[in-house]
Amino acid sequence: MGQKVSPTGFRTGITLGWKSRWFAPKSNYGEFLVEDQKIRKFIDAKLNRQPPFAGIAGVEIERTREEVKVILRTARPGLVIGPKGAEVDKLKGELEHLTDRRVNINIVEIRNPDLDAMLVAEGVSEQLKRRRSFRRALKQRVDAAMQAGAKGIKITVSGRLGGAEIARRETTLKGSIPLHTLEANVDYGTATSFTTYGAVGVKVWIHLGMFGEEIQVDPNAGPRTRAGRRREGGPRGSRREEGSAPSEGAPASTPTASGEPRHRRDETPK
Repeated sequence: MGQKVSPTGFRTGITLGWKSRWFAPKSNYGEFLVEDQKIRKFIDAKLNRQPPFAGIAGVEIERTREEVKVILRTARPGLVIGPKGAEVDKLKGELEHLTDRRVNINIVEIRNPDLDAMLVAEGVSEQLKRRRSFRRALKQRVDAAMQAGAKGIKITVSGRLGGAEIARRETTLKGSIPLHTLEANVDYGTATSFTTYGAVGVKVWIHLGMFGEEIQVDPNAGPRTRAGRRREGGPRGSRREEGSAPSEGAPASTPTASGEPRHRRDETPK
């Protein structure tokens, strides 16, 4: 039987830190643990499952004697903060009412959403809700992640794909995913797409390289279009430079003594 382990839990405490960072006596440990889960569920329901769809990829919690510090990793910090900080103040008040403690919220922006496994899984989930072809959705996400600098990516979807009567599992893999290498930075995320014909699960693994190696992303790099290939002199849009030899099969013309080109007999100028 398969012994599948979450890459995040497998590396926690070795090369990754904990999502909750606090110490508590035995009498308060269970209370704080349940409170952390309530905070995560509340933030996910408020910011991810309904407008403004802020794209919260992770929630980290730190505790001191006086307050609870909540760190939000999001791809859209402007939607979380709101105009003049109104939305984040409202969220802070709701969390203080939920926990009955003083709450401090910090927002960390995700620079490249294509390299975050949770955001990629949520993106695939949203496309499946819109009844888009799952193969096309997976291919687009895989290509976008590899173009952003990922060393490898694997996406698995399982359920009634395409509305089929029997559930099945489909996997798209590109690059390398070294799951047993603890020095490898493998990001993992899951999402569930609740479609009209049933729930479809999405799992994403993204290999970002070894820990300590930062992915260099060129901000000017983008997908090569057909027009770009023509400008670069590609096979379909290549232009012959001035003074170069004519291509094979092209009608040749030779100048006469008067300087005017002399055409072939079968090509009468009109």
